Amino acid sequence: MTSRDGAGQDGMTTTLSLPVPGATLAYDVRGPVPAADGRPPLLMIAQPMDATGFGTLAGLFPDRTVVTYDPRGLGRSTRTDGRTDHDPVRQAEDLHLLVEALGAGPVDVLASSGGAVTGLAWVAAHPGDVRTLVAHEPPVLSVLPDAERAFAAERQVQLTYEKSGWGAGMAAFIALTSWQGELPDELPLPDPAAFGLPTEDDGSRRDPLLSGVSNAVTAYRPDADALRAAPTRVVIAAGIESRGTLTWRTAEATARLLGSELAVFPSHHGGFMGGEFGLPGQPEAFAARLREVLAG
Repeated sequence: MTSRDGAGQDGMTTTLSLPVPGATLAYDVRGPVPAADGRPPLLMIAQPMDATGFGTLAGLFPDRTVVTYDPRGLGRSTRTDGRTDHDPVRQAEDLHLLVEALGAGPVDVLASSGGAVTGLAWVAAHPGDVRTLVAHEPPVLSVLPDAERAFAAERQVQLTYEKSGWGAGMAAFIALTSWQGELPDELPLPDPAAFGLPTEDDGSRRDPLLSGVSNAVTAYRPDADALRAAPTRVVIAAGIESRGTLTWRTAEATARLLGSELAVFPSHHGGFMGGEFGLPGQPEAFAARLREVLAG
C-alpha cells in the first residue's frame, strides 16, 4: 500500500511487506529507490521499538530516502517460526534480506538500543550491506567490567516483573537503566508509585523489555575482529544526558572494544524522538548531529 505523509524526496511513503524465513517484515520507504542524487537509503532500526518511534526523525531528513521497519514479531511484522524471543543474529539476517529487496546497498544506518546490537551483528555477518553504522547506546551488558552484576540486576528486574507485574517491573527497569556507575550486588527496588506507575498487577507478562525475551540482545558480544575488518564505518554513539548510566557505559565499553571514540549526541536514550513515546528528546538537534556524523 502507499500513503501520503509529506515525507521523503517525493512526498510519499510506501509501506511494503517482505517474506523472510519464519516471518513477514513490514517496512516503510520514504522517497525513491534509488535516490535521484545517488545517495544510499538511510535505514533507521530499533528493538523492541518498532518503526513508529522514528516518525519525527524520519521527517527531518526530507532530502534522503529513509527506510524504517518493524522487527519480526513486533508492530506490524508477524512471525511463523514459533518463537517469541528477539535474537539480534536472526534480525541481522532479516536486514540483509531487506537490503537485498531494496536493491540499493550499501546503506547508511542509524540503529538505536536493541537495534544497535542488531546493527553490530549485521555488519559482522554482512559487512557489504552497510556503508556507515551509527550504533546509538547498544545495551550489550557483556562488555561491561561489572557484567556479572549487570546480568544479575537484569534477572532481578525480570523476577520482579514475573512476581509483581508491569508497574513493579518497570520501576525496577528504570532503576537499572538510570543507575550511575558500576552496579551494586543487589539493585534497590523503588516503589512504582514514585514514578507514577501502577501498583496493581494486571496479570500481563508479555512486555519485551521485562519478560526475558530480549535476553539475547543484552547477552550479545560484538565480534570486534569482524567489525574492525569490515569496510563499514562503525560509529558507537550515546546521548549526553545518558552519561554514566547503563547504556552510556555499554556504548563507551563497545567503542573501547573497537578501538574507537564514543560519538556524543544530544539528549537521552530516545533523544531522536518527538512525542511518539514517553519523554521527548531533541529530535532537531539529534538530526543535525546525525548528519554531521554520517558526513564523516
